[in-house]
Amino acid sequence: MATAPATLAAPATRTDLLDRLQLALPIIQGPMTGSDTPALAAAVSAAGGLGMLGCGMRAPAAMAEAAAAVRAATDRPFGMNLFVLATPSPEPALVQAAIERLTPLYADLGLPAPTVPTRWCEDFDAQLDALIAARPAVASFTFGILTRAQVQRIQHEAGSLVIGTATTVAEALAWQDVGADAVCASGMEAGGHRGSFLDLSSSSQIGTLALVPACVDALAIPVIAAGGVMDGRGIAAALALGAQAVQMGTAFLACPESAIGAAQRAAMAQARGSDTRITRAYSGRPARGIVNALMQRLDACEAELPPYPIQNALTGPLRRAAAQQGRADYLSLWAGQGVALARALPAGELVRVLARELAQVLPGEAARG
Repeated sequence: MATAPATLAAPATRTDLLDRLQLALPIIQGPMTGSDTPALAAAVSAAGGLGMLGCGMRAPAAMAEAAAAVRAATDRPFGMNLFVLATPSPEPALVQAAIERLTPLYADLGLPAPTVPTRWCEDFDAQLDALIAARPAVASFTFGILTRAQVQRIQHEAGSLVIGTATTVAEALAWQDVGADAVCASGMEAGGHRGSFLDLSSSSQIGTLALVPACVDALAIPVIAAGGVMDGRGIAAALALGAQAVQMGTAFLACPESAIGAAQRAAMAQARGSDTRITRAYSGRPARGIVNALMQRLDACEAELPPYPIQNALTGPLRRAAAQQGRADYLSLWAGQGVALARALPAGELVRVLARELAQVLPGEAARG
């Protein structure tokens, strides 16, 4: 006689991560650099989750301003995210080839040919200093990994919990080895840029359902699940896999507090998961977005595109002009495979809906006071 499968026990209502951050709910808003706002982060934090500021492209002064705006709106914990980047010094021939490749696309929007920007990206060391000065509850990182000395500096000087982004177990272990407090395991379903840093190839495109339990089994620090989580069912599933919280980006991208424009909102409202794809077209780094003309026109030469942040800087003016003209065909329409489940609710209301949905699936997961 076959043995009945074991019943999954509901995860504990109190976890190390939530206790350390004094969070009522296991919900973290994805940083969504370029689409986040202080209003969005503050609303999520005030509702019992953890709001995040995506600071990868913010100058140090803008980081300080954004952190102050969140604190003016709520006294609850929030986090700040940075891209771990070294400022590149690309070969002129590589840049010129990229400019020639993009010139016809610029012309389609009535723009002159792109020029070499004054800087490719913000200086990471200056951004790190600004983050430490802002003293957020959480300092999270993607695109690379910190040294142990950098992690300790953040923990000691800012008092922040350090969370690293990983797309493989090897990356998660690397973050644990340098002393991170937790790891965000980002499945390939997630919208926006992949957080890979050891391997940017397709071999790092592991689904959330497989990645999260593998990381939980391998690590001694908390794991946060990201990728495809859009509602209370998804949160419950992540918790059942051993995650202590979820990070949700696409779900909050549809909120009115996000910085996306009308053209992107309309594209999201019509999209399904099968309409998204991982590409290097927009930025030179693998990222998931809704397929459009820009992606299709550059996919044929994807292997020739310069890496991030060079391609990202060169397409930036094009994408900004597309947003001003309401042209979704030339926007970077970041979105995950769960885009069809996105709800255009105010962020605070969305957090409350998610909490109710989670409680319906896992009654023991009621929000803490």
